[in-house]
Order: sequence, then C-alpha cells, then structure tokens
Amino acid sequence: MALKSTVYKAELQLADLERAHFGDYSLTLARHPSETDERLMVRLLAFALYASESLSFGRGLSAEDEADLQDTDLTGNIERWIDVGLPDEKSIRRACGRARQVVVLSYGSRAAEIWWQQTAGKVVGQKNLSVLALMPDDALALTGLAERNMRLQCTIQDGVVWLGNEDSHVELQPRVLFSPKA
Repeated sequence: MALKSTVYKAELQLADLERAHFGDYSLTLARHPSETDERLMVRLLAFALYASESLSFGRGLSAEDEADLQDTDLTGNIERWIDVGLPDEKSIRRACGRARQVVVLSYGSRAAEIWWQQTAGKVVGQKNLSVLALMPDDALALTGLAERNMRLQCTIQDGVVWLGNEDSHVELQPRVLFSPKA
C-alpha cells in the first residue's frame, strides 16, 4: 500500500520590504512521505521569498520533471521555476530552458557545499539562473516552526528574513551563490 502525503496548512502574513510586497496567504502544502520537516519548511521559505498571487507549489518529490514551486503568467508560460535542495545539472539546464527565471534554494551541511562545487562550473553560464544557500543551522531552525496548522509572520528586509509564530521566530539570511546580476 502506498503512503499518502500529509497535508499542512499555513496562514502566512508577509511583509517583503525589499520588493514592497505585502500579503496574507492561505497555503496548503502536501508533505511527501519521504520529505522531511526541514525540506517542507524550506519550500515554505521559498514561497515567502518569491510570493505572488500566481506562485504555487508543484508536486516536487512526486514529479521529477516539475518545479517545487512555479509562477506562471496568464498564458501558462513559466515566469519563475523554483527548486529546493540539490538538483542535478541536467535538471537545472532543463528548467532554464523552460522558464524565464530559475531559482535554486539549496540547504544542508557539507553535502550542499560539495554539490555547489561540482555543479557551479556546469551551470554558471545560465543567464536566467540564481542560486541561494541557507546555512545548515538556519534550515534546521525552520523545523521548529513546522506544525500541521501554522500561523506565521514573515518580514524580509536587507537580505534578512524573520519568520515566526506566536512562540518563536527564526532569523536567517540566504546567501547568494550565483546570480546573473552579480
């Protein structure tokens, strides 16, 4: 018998001062049986970083050829493709061919560093790719906020993200590993 995804609900109040984007979002996240709380919360963080009315969660781990999050325009074209974790070089190139902008939000300890060392030289020519990294402690700290029903507040300013609930908060600063603007 196949295991089913676990459904998480999040009420997210967002104040992104860098993009002058403010909003309240009611989100439903399906946590794949093989997904950790850490990865689930990094996906939620990715949503907060790039939030828009048209940004949605993809099937992620359930579908290899699909983004973890994607933002599409009214014609169905993919404006932004967001992958969380350590995708292989072929997946990144394929995404860069399908979307106007591709973002990879990597996390993890030594594995993430090794992944970027091995992947960087193969993808830095992609003009529509941005790669961000979370510090290992930051990604793990996010798991403390994971609940089946979450009410979260998020403020983004000067590259710093504050994400929290009534009881606790996490302050983190995603590091830009690669950006076409850099």
